[in-house]
Amino acid sequence: MGTGAPATGGFGALLHGLRTGAGLSQEELAQKAGISVRALSYMERGRSRGPQRRTVQALATALGLDAAGAGELERLASLGRPRPSPTADVTLPEVVTAGGVPDPVASKDAPDLLPRAPRGFHGRTAELAALSRAATGEAPVCLVVGPAGVGKTALVLHWAHHVRAGFVDGLLHADLRGFGDTGEPALMEVLREFLLALGVPDSRMPESANGAAALFRSLAADRRLLVVLDNARESEQVRQLLPGGRDCVTVVTSRHRLQGLIVTDTARPVAVDVLGAQDATMLLAGVLGTERVGAEPAAARRLAELCGGLPLALRVTAARLAGQPNWSLGAMADELSDHTRRLSLLDVEDTGVRAALRMTLQQLPAQVSRLFAHLGRHPGTHVDRYAAAALAGTDPASAEVSLDRLAVAHLVAETTPGRWTMHDLVRLYARSLDSGPEALKRVLDHYIATALAAVAAAEPGNEDCFPLPSDYQPPADVREFGDRAAAVAWYAAERDDLTLAVAAAHAAALHDRTWRIVLTLWPLIVWRVRDGWVPLLQTALAAARADADPHGESRVLNVLGWVLTEEGRIPEALTHLEAASALASRAGDALAEANALIVLAVAQSALGNLDQAARGSERAVKLARQAGDRTIERLAMQHLARHRADSGKWHQALDTATEALAFDDRSGTADVPRILLLMVRGEALLRLGNEAEGIGQLDLAAREAESFGYDDGAVRALRVLLRVSADAELRQRYDAAVARLTTRA
Repeated sequence: MGTGAPATGGFGALLHGLRTGAGLSQEELAQKAGISVRALSYMERGRSRGPQRRTVQALATALGLDAAGAGELERLASLGRPRPSPTADVTLPEVVTAGGVPDPVASKDAPDLLPRAPRGFHGRTAELAALSRAATGEAPVCLVVGPAGVGKTALVLHWAHHVRAGFVDGLLHADLRGFGDTGEPALMEVLREFLLALGVPDSRMPESANGAAALFRSLAADRRLLVVLDNARESEQVRQLLPGGRDCVTVVTSRHRLQGLIVTDTARPVAVDVLGAQDATMLLAGVLGTERVGAEPAAARRLAELCGGLPLALRVTAARLAGQPNWSLGAMADELSDHTRRLSLLDVEDTGVRAALRMTLQQLPAQVSRLFAHLGRHPGTHVDRYAAAALAGTDPASAEVSLDRLAVAHLVAETTPGRWTMHDLVRLYARSLDSGPEALKRVLDHYIATALAAVAAAEPGNEDCFPLPSDYQPPADVREFGDRAAAVAWYAAERDDLTLAVAAAHAAALHDRTWRIVLTLWPLIVWRVRDGWVPLLQTALAAARADADPHGESRVLNVLGWVLTEEGRIPEALTHLEAASALASRAGDALAEANALIVLAVAQSALGNLDQAARGSERAVKLARQAGDRTIERLAMQHLARHRADSGKWHQALDTATEALAFDDRSGTADVPRILLLMVRGEALLRLGNEAEGIGQLDLAAREAESFGYDDGAVRALRVLLRVSADAELRQRYDAAVARLTTRA
């Protein structure tokens, strides 16, 4: 390598003089200092005027300088170091070579293929910093990934223009068009453009792509290049374009995760997500002006929300408003609020959200695209592999493979293991695709099947909630619940989506599915009775009546009456419960009538009619015995014991509770009726003078309620215990149970 003429002053001249004075060649000093010969040559010639402090220290040590000499060398080096601009909108780390030497002075003939810097760029401070961190080290490959329209290219170009001074040998850029309609460029086409930019004449251009890639790597080996490979579809499209030079930085953008590039080339991913509310509003202001946006701040935030923070959608919205200066932001927000028109409003000419999503989707296999279209029919916000399989009419394993492919393409996101969701605009696009009329019915039947399995695991031994619909479509596979905890966890995760499924079934006039899904929620309603279930149950009641199903109507009336009773709305509850009992009696449904009588007795008890409540419970016990249902019989006896206790008939209450507890051995299994029976038995024993055994039964009831997650029961049992004991631990447990109830409310 030619050394060139030394600088005439400053750091370079001093370094040249010190090296020659020590009798060292550039190669010898570079080896002793641990830097490249090229970097040392640049420093001596003044092309690199401000090396880092650690590089200067290495040179001073290699030259054997004393403290004064090293200090002077550092002083001159510090004068040449670039200082950050006070007007820069983001602070970016200095790009350095593998030898640790920055070089802000680019060669006059260095190629520059970068497109212009994006206009109106705002925010992304965290992503810019992450990209700068990823661009450090030896031959880094940075992988900027995110969904269509999120602004990956704008981010990379903004960053590249800010750090361009650090790449003295050139800036290369290629649009690999992995998600466009125009087709991807041939590998040789991209390499030819790179080689021409690096000074290779046509006469020396290799004929094969492999030869061109080898020449590109050779030319890049001793250069400091920034290579931007935009819109890559797959890892293989990128590998032959990696420069490989120690001082080169490669930045790849993609809508796919390109995990293969992470494995083979240690690519460092930088995720780009949608904008937050403030940055989204500032993007609008960058196009429309701060005065117009500032005049309607609430409408601007609403627009940002309707666009889901997606920069492409925000820019299209801003473009529409810019073309209509008399439109208010509020009027535009009203337009976008119509979900049936939102996507069409977010298109201008050949640019928009739909076009971007279509190009992403068309790169995926047919079965993956098919599943995506079916996901648009999902009524909720999250799917698991079972729900996805039901929607598409496939099996869960195949659905999971397709969901993973969609996640790689950033069309869905896995929020927790095994649960995926979509961006709102992506969901709207999926809904616009044809998925067939049966998808909704299949997923509703999936929810019915899964919820029935959850009921069986959470409340074993209870009767089936209902017969299945006549045109029920069983899913290919149903989730299995190993224990009650698994069922409870599923209910907690799926509660919102189950509620949305009810709304979708009701809107589609699938009445037979509507009331059935609501009834499968009864264990959750029991555990969380004060969580505002009345509107959902009223929807179920309307559906059961529209379905002309007296069995379903009776069951829904029963649950609704019980919830109203717990909410203190006794007159309304009595109306529903009396109707439930009469319906069941006319239909000859003994178990439904027993259930209705049990809950009716609770409402009567709340009004102080304890004898009437006891008679109703006795009738329920008799009906359950005739039907041979021990679970309902035990439930009826539990309520009968409670009514007798509330009447002060302690001996009868104790006998009834003891008999019901002896029905079967449930000592290892907690459930609500057992807990309540233990409470009645404990209270009766206390009243009859057997304090030790009474306290033991109440403490057992409280502990089972705590382990069961039945906080209401724990509060009741502990409250009774605190009347006869001032134990500090009891008070602590009581306060904790009350706190849990309060927090949940």
